[in-house]
Amino acid sequence: MMMGGGRPVIVLNQNTKRESGRKVQLQNINAGKVIADVIRTCLGPRSMLKMLMDPMGGIVMTNDGNAILREITVQHPAAKHMIEIARTQDEEVGDGTTSVVILAGEMLAVAEQFLDAKMHPIVVIQAYRQALEDALEILEKDLSIPLDLEDESKMVDVIRSCIGTKFMGQYGDLACKIALKAVKTIAVEAGGKVEVDVKKWARIEKVPGGSIEDCCVLDGVMFNKDVTHPRMSRRIEKPRVILLDCPLEFKKGESQTDVEISADADFSKMLQLEEDYVKAQCADLIALKPDLIITEKGVSDLAQHYLSKANISVIRRVRKSDNNRISRASGATIVNRTDEIREEDVGTGVGLFEVKKIGDEYFTFLTGCTDPKACTVLLRGPSKDLLNEVERNLQDALAVARNLRLSPAIVAGGGAVEMAVSQALQEKAKSIKGVKQWPYTALAHALEVIPRTLTQNCGGNIIRLLTNLRAKHAAGHKMFGVNGESGELADMQELKIWEPLAVKLQVYKTAVETAVLLLRIDDIVSGSKKMKDDIGGGAMPTEESMMQ
Repeated sequence: MMMGGGRPVIVLNQNTKRESGRKVQLQNINAGKVIADVIRTCLGPRSMLKMLMDPMGGIVMTNDGNAILREITVQHPAAKHMIEIARTQDEEVGDGTTSVVILAGEMLAVAEQFLDAKMHPIVVIQAYRQALEDALEILEKDLSIPLDLEDESKMVDVIRSCIGTKFMGQYGDLACKIALKAVKTIAVEAGGKVEVDVKKWARIEKVPGGSIEDCCVLDGVMFNKDVTHPRMSRRIEKPRVILLDCPLEFKKGESQTDVEISADADFSKMLQLEEDYVKAQCADLIALKPDLIITEKGVSDLAQHYLSKANISVIRRVRKSDNNRISRASGATIVNRTDEIREEDVGTGVGLFEVKKIGDEYFTFLTGCTDPKACTVLLRGPSKDLLNEVERNLQDALAVARNLRLSPAIVAGGGAVEMAVSQALQEKAKSIKGVKQWPYTALAHALEVIPRTLTQNCGGNIIRLLTNLRAKHAAGHKMFGVNGESGELADMQELKIWEPLAVKLQVYKTAVETAVLLLRIDDIVSGSKKMKDDIGGGAMPTEESMMQ
């Protein structure tokens, strides 16, 4: 694109490929359908796993929609956008990544018939936007059930139904308790609002070995470090902790620093100055009588000597994120200069400092904290691949627990809420005048893709089950959905299958907005060379051409 006379001008050369109009819209719809088909079998408790191999030879085995799409390489820009929405969903609410891609693909697919009938895309978009507003209103007012945060059994039910489709489903109670305890530990009330930052304050530490039943939430933090000197104490009860963000060694000059020495005594004097500097640093620290010093930078041999003589344990080169967690758990303030440390900066909230050897590595544990607003989730398991999958599942469980704490409302799972919203939208469609009624109704039908896919994935009779489900909802049984285990109709209230309202709202918003965005595209201009396959035919993209 070039600027000419104040206006952007598209310059087409022999390497520029330009496609426009209906062909582009059909390509985008096709790309959306292909991506949705890739992870369609990953929905529900009977979902299949995908094995992904990266160029480095690493293997990922998972049924987490976001993890699968993250590893796939695609060529088509619309397909790239579909992958991006799974990432958005994961960052916003941490769950529903598979559902959102399947729904967006279906919403694009049902729009194809209207484009075939020469309906303008803007009319379809207006109908979709109106349907989205109505769907969100129905969800919040008619179908959501408020949740009591003190009712732990109900909270466990919601988290279990969200991870029941994952590998961790077989260890449901353990995963639910871990997620609830971790979120409860790091929740902070500020200005009348609850803040829960799972990524920042709850670290997941994977240690191969042991069994999955050994996974737990520590009432404090752990990290992969050992004390700097073998004589330092590896176990201290109720330690006084000092946290530093500065090195305990002489600051080396930059590369431009020049030192001129004229006599042997000058060199000894320079070394003496360095020693005095380190000694002064250690004296500042020893004066506060700490038991444990943790720094993000290096510690010289001389500093180790002085501190170990004073019976102080030292840990160096700790990650910034770990140091922030230790600060929150112990009550210590991270200090940048040793001469600025005051008594109130010393942390006294840790019950026990201990260095343990697990396998071949040393881990530092700071546990028994009085009020830890940060925690570490320790995961044990037989292999690294398994631990990676457990971590992905636990991230989802933590996200669900966080959503429930931030907005305590739930809706029925198992496709029940989709069928209820679909029925309500079909009723509302009767009052809409003009051609908008058709795309509005089509979007209502598109929502049925969730119960349909659930039935398909566990080998149920799709046509019979969906007919019966529609009849149940028409008769007013809003809680009926698909039992993902058996592929039969079931009351979700009895099965205790729930989903957080926040996740459902985000799924609908993201899916409709994505469909709308892709339908508005009527021109693709690419400056790259034509692919060999496209020179002759100009055919619509196939699954093979879009994925490498």
